[in-house]
Amino acid sequence: MDNPSPGFKSNPSHHIPVDPFDGVVTVRFSSAVIASSKNAKVLKEAGHADVLYIPFEDIYFDFLRRSETSTHCPYKGDASYWSVIAAGEARPDIMWAYEHPYDEMLAIRGHGAFYPEKVSIEATAAAATDRPIP
Repeated sequence: MDNPSPGFKSNPSHHIPVDPFDGVVTVRFSSAVIASSKNAKVLKEAGHADVLYIPFEDIYFDFLRRSETSTHCPYKGDASYWSVIAAGEARPDIMWAYEHPYDEMLAIRGHGAFYPEKVSIEATAAAATDRPIP
């Protein structure tokens, strides 16, 4: 590995699964849709709420501005943050992304996650297709 995670090295029993979300995720701020995706991923880390990661190509960056904020996770790497300006309103640091995550977390590269307390996140699961047709 070129960029191994120090967190997983020191705690190899820790697992952070990242799976496809089977449905549609829509993120709104004020009256503006700032992201919408059928290709989101859900990250499940013990001790934390599940986090939906949306591919960059499904995020409307016209509403977002990179901020100076950054944080570090020993499992995922360094996170960058974006603020929103939409519908005449603004809010700092509503989205984060691990643009260069550690090797073990490459599944979230090119994806952003939003704070549910700062935006509205609607996750609608896909309808079951294995039901008999009447």
